[in-house]
Amino acid sequence: MEYINITKDNLENEHICCAISNNKDIQVSSKKAWLAERLDEGLVFLKSSERGKCFIEYIPAENAWNPIMADGYMYIDCLWVSGSFKGNGYSNDLLDSCIVDSREKGRKGLCILSSAKKKPFLADPKFLKHKGFTVCDESDNGIQLWYYPFTDSAEKPEFKGCAKHPHIDEQGYVLYYTSQCPFNAKYVPIVEQTAKEHGIPFKAIHIESREAAQNAPTPITTYALFYNGDYLTNEQMNDKRFLKLISR
Repeated sequence: MEYINITKDNLENEHICCAISNNKDIQVSSKKAWLAERLDEGLVFLKSSERGKCFIEYIPAENAWNPIMADGYMYIDCLWVSGSFKGNGYSNDLLDSCIVDSREKGRKGLCILSSAKKKPFLADPKFLKHKGFTVCDESDNGIQLWYYPFTDSAEKPEFKGCAKHPHIDEQGYVLYYTSQCPFNAKYVPIVEQTAKEHGIPFKAIHIESREAAQNAPTPITTYALFYNGDYLTNEQMNDKRFLKLISR
């Protein structure tokens, strides 16, 4: 397998997701605009040369769009290998490349979000444990911060208080999200319209700065849905999934 490192020079021409092939699609343009700004902040997007979901995205933790305290670490936004790419060792390739790159850049180690049991859009805890990661912090809603230190003396990363105790005061459904995930550009407006049509109290808060993301009331900022102040899920919704959720 050959891998391609996304840069400002090739960003416009490279695909970022097999499900979205048209650069004019709002999902693609939104994600690429977000990536372009992050590349100057040390973000690395390494992907398969073949079209499909096979990539790793990571950034110095100081610049991560999550409320964590992990100075000196590299934070993995996403490690995603699926479909026909699974079972071929590509996850190992991508993570090993991240480890080598992070060591060369003088980082203290890696950190990433997961949970005790596999959740959608989060790293598989079984894989992380197999690779030597351990849990260093956990929020009240079960989201865990895992880390892989390069030295025994490296201090453990941890959540900020706002992430460790995720709760908001607003009633109804409140969604916090960023443009890190391309699917949000398409599906958040769909859920907003669905809620409006059904008279469901719904508010979408688009996190548009690193400062806001690092002080968000949730460890997961790409997509975090609350109801009457309590955290519900990080699973992205379309109209049908949202209506099914509220019917419970």
